[in-house]
Amino acid sequence: MGPRVLIVEDDPVIAGEVSRALEANGYVIEACSTGRGAIGSASSTNPDLVLLDLGLPDLDGVHVCRLLRAKLPHTPIVIVTARDADIDVVVGLDAGATDYLAKPFTMAVLLARLRAHLRVPVSDPPVTDVVVGALRVDRSAHRAYLDGVEVDLRPKEFALLVALTTEAGRVLTRDRLLEEVWDLKWESSTKTLDMHVHALRRKLGLRADGAPWISTVRSVGYRFELA
Repeated sequence: MGPRVLIVEDDPVIAGEVSRALEANGYVIEACSTGRGAIGSASSTNPDLVLLDLGLPDLDGVHVCRLLRAKLPHTPIVIVTARDADIDVVVGLDAGATDYLAKPFTMAVLLARLRAHLRVPVSDPPVTDVVVGALRVDRSAHRAYLDGVEVDLRPKEFALLVALTTEAGRVLTRDRLLEEVWDLKWESSTKTLDMHVHALRRKLGLRADGAPWISTVRSVGYRFELA
């Protein structure tokens, strides 16, 4: 039996096409068309991944995302929506979404996203903390501390922080960060990356000198600044 995917989509045509494509690739599908149905299905089926449309007929999709995240704290939630403005992406990620996929999309991209989010991580040998100034990143415990106070980070935010701080002072390209953090190896929108960087900047605040921890290198990528 393959991974269980909960599809929350009120358009029967889209739901049907996605369901058939995923089933043909070995996924077990549970589909519903309402927010209330999604909450009930999440409780009864315990899916391995959720595809969530924001435009639902009964409840606001962002609210549904928050409820699903509370019930499924470690399950990838991929928002599938026509809303691709920066504010919509930020709100979705803050509500607990792992990633977002803008409509229209190809099945090849959707399947690749699912494989990336459902891939079982390889066990790593013990690792040491990464320390950059007042920031300490405990990679073994998946926790980060700034001036001794823990920073509340979502899994992808932590993974991005590890990638940036491990090579602090060096520029990491967008393509490299997408590959290392999201395992995305094709050319696609980097808005998910940008919004996660935005969230990290907001949570880390400014350094003692008033500058941001993460600098944007235009047309290249991002650099975590040395203290």
